[in-house]
Amino acid sequence: MAKSAKKTITRYRCAECGYVSLSMVGRCPGCGSWGSMAEESPLREDSSGKIAVSRVEPISSVDVLPEARISSGIEELDRVLGGGWIKGGGVLLGGEPGVGKSTLLLQVCAEMANAGRRVLYISGEESAGQLALRAKRLGIKEKNIDILCDTDLPAMLDASSAYEFLVIDSVQSFRFDDESGWAGSPNQVRTVASRSAETAKRLGIPTVMVGHITKQGQIAGPKILEHMVDVVLLFSGERSSSHRLLRAEKNRYGCTDELGIFEMAENGLKTVADPSHLYWSEGGGAVSGVAIGVSLEGSRPLAAEIQALSCATPYPYPKRTARGIEVNRLQLLLAVLERRCGIFSRSSDVYVNVAGGLSLQDPAADLSICAALASSIKDIPIAADTCMMGEVGLAGEIRPIARAHLRMKEAIRLGFKNVVVSAREKLSPPAGADIRITKVPALSQMIERLIK
Repeated sequence: MAKSAKKTITRYRCAECGYVSLSMVGRCPGCGSWGSMAEESPLREDSSGKIAVSRVEPISSVDVLPEARISSGIEELDRVLGGGWIKGGGVLLGGEPGVGKSTLLLQVCAEMANAGRRVLYISGEESAGQLALRAKRLGIKEKNIDILCDTDLPAMLDASSAYEFLVIDSVQSFRFDDESGWAGSPNQVRTVASRSAETAKRLGIPTVMVGHITKQGQIAGPKILEHMVDVVLLFSGERSSSHRLLRAEKNRYGCTDELGIFEMAENGLKTVADPSHLYWSEGGGAVSGVAIGVSLEGSRPLAAEIQALSCATPYPYPKRTARGIEVNRLQLLLAVLERRCGIFSRSSDVYVNVAGGLSLQDPAADLSICAALASSIKDIPIAADTCMMGEVGLAGEIRPIARAHLRMKEAIRLGFKNVVVSAREKLSPPAGADIRITKVPALSQMIERLIK
């Protein structure tokens, strides 16, 4: 009997979420997107009906090379990356138009070139003259930086083997002729990112891809784009402010809690040496509704100024407005103040703001938020030399927090004389430090001591 012919299996993959289906469907069963299923290269079965797979081996037998970091030359960027670039690592950098993505990358290219590495900057959006003009404005004169301005990415990737650092600006502006769709379509974006990541790993070149941002604040293109790379960075900043924040949404080589802070100047981006003073107005007199907390962004402690304002409302449903914290978190803490401390805000509009545009996710900010709210409602100021850090539970208890010693060192450096923490916190002032630690078990006792 003749051998049976090998059977070809066709699969369909969603360009949005990566869901795989063996049959063509109009709507993706995974994410619900319409028209996002595209045919993949066919899989082939052998005569036994099985699909060939790579050799299976125990994880303990795999040789692991030591992690070699390459410094970007910019301290804040290295902090967010986890120490620097990884050879063959793919990084996706997203940010709104005009926030400074290209400026940051050109400065990184200059630092890398200054360290003796050859750099290639591939741009599909700007001309060579535009890039040269920006480099002149930034004072970049290094000769190891080469630029390519075209949309034929396959040819440019082939030319990247002679370089040690690669920038692709941006994944939405290139296209592959072998793939259907126009530049920026889901299929093209997926292919461009996939080929770029493959080239980076094959040649061992750190590669940065720039991504556009949608109105919702997400990186444009299929969600699978973020799965293809090793690191996803988001560069953000208010248009009314010169400060820029860099965060890692994903990092296979480090943590995602670190925060990089820059200031946009005339000659480019500068690192902020003392970020605590961005979010805390030192030297101001005691005003009701203001409390200082020490928040932790990754491994960096920051003094955050919480401002609260309450005023009588003529409406039956009072307003709750928050900037820098979630509104639901504000409502929860107001409920704890009312139920556990007898501080009512039912007939008042309440507004909370974190100075400097900082967004707080740290639970340790609960205590300072409650103190600012109580101070505003009672119209009694808190001493300006007092800071606080603690998580507040629904029972009104003050709970211990992570890395309290690191936070207290920052409070001492900034000149605070009193720090309020949980009674369960195992914390004592360092020898010779001019600071007093006030330990309280419950929120009500903290308010009795500070807001008299």
